[in-house]
Amino acid sequence: MRFTLGCSLAYEVEAPTTFIFNVEVARLKSHRIIGETLTLAPELAHRVYVTPDLRNRYLGVNVAPGPFSLEYNAEVDLTVVRADPDTIHETPVAALPLDILPFLLPSRFVSSDRLTPFAQAEFGHLPKGHQRVNAICNWIHDNIAYQRGASDGETTADESLLKRAGVCRDFAHIGTAFCRALGIPARFVSCYAYGLVPGDFHAVFEAYLDGRWWLFDATRQAHLDGLVRIGIGRDAAEIAFSTPYGAMKPTGMEIRIDRADGGPEPAERTVDAISTEEPAPHAGAA
Repeated sequence: MRFTLGCSLAYEVEAPTTFIFNVEVARLKSHRIIGETLTLAPELAHRVYVTPDLRNRYLGVNVAPGPFSLEYNAEVDLTVVRADPDTIHETPVAALPLDILPFLLPSRFVSSDRLTPFAQAEFGHLPKGHQRVNAICNWIHDNIAYQRGASDGETTADESLLKRAGVCRDFAHIGTAFCRALGIPARFVSCYAYGLVPGDFHAVFEAYLDGRWWLFDATRQAHLDGLVRIGIGRDAAEIAFSTPYGAMKPTGMEIRIDRADGGPEPAERTVDAISTEEPAPHAGAA
């Protein structure tokens, strides 16, 4: 499927500020970037860095006081892998590749160690595999209210669970925490999400099963086969769309994604197991 997507961000900078942005489409084999543009106003020298493992694209820019804006546009062909969820099993910790270890441990916002007793009691008895992770998503969807303003940039997964409310960031942190608590590697994903209303940067998570990362969205608000990834990290702290160091005020934000090929709409949100990652060549399935 082909998508046109992008974002427009505007700020009033009150004192010299360094911004680190992560808004560009990740450079994955599943993302064929047909064209893209990034415009800064005013035009300023900037630094770029692409992480070698996760292909996250960071842009750093130093901005003087005054109005400042960033606009990013891209056209992307997205390729997805579909599978029957019943055929996807968990990989025992003993068989996991060691480079996946960071996604098995607690992190700043993913308090999996604190949630282990709850996760084991609620999900430990379920058959292991994709269906168990989907059951986690169903539980979050049914028991956590999607409520804007219920959390902030410092809210952790265990705090969201206690409040029983949050936004996509919190839903993804809880799902990631439950998976890690059960010995399933999981990681936080930011993306442009086709079907999300209103348009916004979206947060989902991936679980490592049978040698591949599979996408999950506990909010059930976007199509899994319409997610174009931006960043991947242990939690939201590593892939915020904008991290400013200085005094500034946001003055505008627009996120957009539309179909560009006139083809059939993406599949139903929960029918298939969906992946947009290449399988790890050194990983074995359970």
